[in-house]
Amino acid sequence: MVSSKNIINKCLFPVAGYGTRFLPATKAMPKEMLPIVNKPLVQYAVEEAMEAGLTDISFVTGRGKRAIEDHFDVSYELETQINGTSKEKYLAGIREIMECCNFTYTRQREMKGLGHAILSAAPIIGDNPFAVALADDLCMQASDSNGVLAQMTEIFQQFRCTILAVQEVPHDEVHKYGIVSGEVMKDRLIRVTDMVEKPSVEEAKSNLAIIGRYIMTPDIFDFIRETPPGKNGEVQITDAIKAQSEKGLVLAYKFKGSRFDCGSVEGFVEATNYCFENHYYSE
Repeated sequence: MVSSKNIINKCLFPVAGYGTRFLPATKAMPKEMLPIVNKPLVQYAVEEAMEAGLTDISFVTGRGKRAIEDHFDVSYELETQINGTSKEKYLAGIREIMECCNFTYTRQREMKGLGHAILSAAPIIGDNPFAVALADDLCMQASDSNGVLAQMTEIFQQFRCTILAVQEVPHDEVHKYGIVSGEVMKDRLIRVTDMVEKPSVEEAKSNLAIIGRYIMTPDIFDFIRETPPGKNGEVQITDAIKAQSEKGLVLAYKFKGSRFDCGSVEGFVEATNYCFENHYYSE
């Protein structure tokens, strides 16, 4: 666990999306509640936040997302049924989260992009730095390091600026991501000088893709408010961060660890196999 002296303790989870790539499963079930073996995606992400000392957990939800709230709450009927049995051990992880974290929820009434979802949480976040985690990017820590958010909070302690987690992707996949370019400051750290959302191979200045882990300074809300809607009427967070980088320091961090794109069926299956082989212990 990161020291209690950590200057950042808030983590925002935008979870209002429909999860259309997993239909029909997500017709009545939030994609964030899809299980990787026996634990929902969103719990992995909250555990990563908690390890980083981010114990004020906020969700930007939408219609049909009540299961997420229920998951991080007491189920009296279930607990009464298994009280005193060997099955209680399966609730140890979620009970620890509920004891250590505070949860708040707000709704994104319209699906207008990630930037709009983050802006919807401005009243909850206030004038504080905060992390953002996208639960469908499952990040598993390397054996020689902490989790991705813990790595990023340590960097934030030094630079006090917006930080983006990035990884190199094949050049023929840059069109799937926000792509950053910039000046290498030191090992794994890049000062961002340009960003573009889902560029063509010809437009991309690098293959450094933003993945679903951010740390943001609260002035990002002002930049989002000034960002006009783009394609499909969505407010792109990459446009807001690019504007922020033009007026101050924004860093990209090549994190240690593995990342699985569980927003795709292929990545979800890959993550399931990995977690079953490396982290699941049947007793």
